Amino acid sequence: MTNENDILLLKGNEAIAHAAIRCGCDGYFGYPITPQSEVLETLAELKPWETTGMVVVQAESEVASINMLYGGGGTGKKVMTSSSSPGVALMQEGIAYMAGAEVPGLIVNVQRGGPGLGTIQPSQSDYNQATRGGGNGDYNIIVLAPNSVQEMADFVDLSFELAFKYRIPAMILSDGVIGQMMEKVVLPPYKPRRTEEEIGRDCPWASNGIGLKKRGSQCITSLELDPAIMEKRNLHLQEKYRQIQENEVRYQTSQTEDAEYLIVAFGSAARISQKAIEIARARGEKVGLFRPITLWPFPQKEIREYAERVKGILVVEINAGQMVYDVKYCVEGKIPVRQFGRLGGIVPDPDEILNALDELKKQS
Repeated sequence: MTNENDILLLKGNEAIAHAAIRCGCDGYFGYPITPQSEVLETLAELKPWETTGMVVVQAESEVASINMLYGGGGTGKKVMTSSSSPGVALMQEGIAYMAGAEVPGLIVNVQRGGPGLGTIQPSQSDYNQATRGGGNGDYNIIVLAPNSVQEMADFVDLSFELAFKYRIPAMILSDGVIGQMMEKVVLPPYKPRRTEEEIGRDCPWASNGIGLKKRGSQCITSLELDPAIMEKRNLHLQEKYRQIQENEVRYQTSQTEDAEYLIVAFGSAARISQKAIEIARARGEKVGLFRPITLWPFPQKEIREYAERVKGILVVEINAGQMVYDVKYCVEGKIPVRQFGRLGGIVPDPDEILNALDELKKQS
């Protein structure tokens, strides 16, 4: 049963903070940057260190934040950080270290327009960075794309679950629209923070002083100077990524049963696309929506199957064209694929999407 106190009107950023406390997060390390500063501000206001013992630290920089995450995650703790595009760019070295050392943790990116410092307005232009491994080496992280404030809250616990299941960093890739908009949210029930004994049982790999007499000293690192051993480690990571691709793909469809054309969009672009589809349907046009929820692993097989059924695909994203290349890879040239996006922090409107859809129809 849901208590009325668990239903609140919140910004997306605020929902992240509330959900972090409720899912038993041990620590947050972050640095303020628009448009995600409310995550840290809300945690400071809620003072979870007084109720759950959760640590909240405003670090001196984004680089410090991600390295605190590396350290906390390496002890088996549920730890997280949040930032926006330029700040997450600074974190890439630390994220690569965590991926190489198989350290779980949560990174929240509330995207804004770039490149560089860019603007404080919304964007989805960090897709490639998030899904291709923005640091050095061959690695992936799990990337979840919410399209509502409710999903901002829901994906915190899910991210931690997946991060610890596979010993991998997870990212919530949101944007300034979802971070700043307000909606009714049903908050998750409280989970107690895990005890040291539970961490010792569930995370035998952790470097936390538990069970050292049995295991010997535990060093968590991504460094290996022997190339033969380093190759084995990389092959192990690649096998793990294959397992994630096999088991953790998530997506949502709407009005695709009879669709002749398909719009593929994630995050806030999917919400706007849904309105465009409603208008198109009212005009008698059979258009459906495919929304990837996991941007990595990407739903390749499912989109490939739709390519056998529809006449064309329009990819809507608030950037110059990034996810479109994943869609084209899935489609393998069988049908036309067109991309529509706006840049510089400008959010497209449904009429612009409909115009792009009309252009797609001319190709098919």
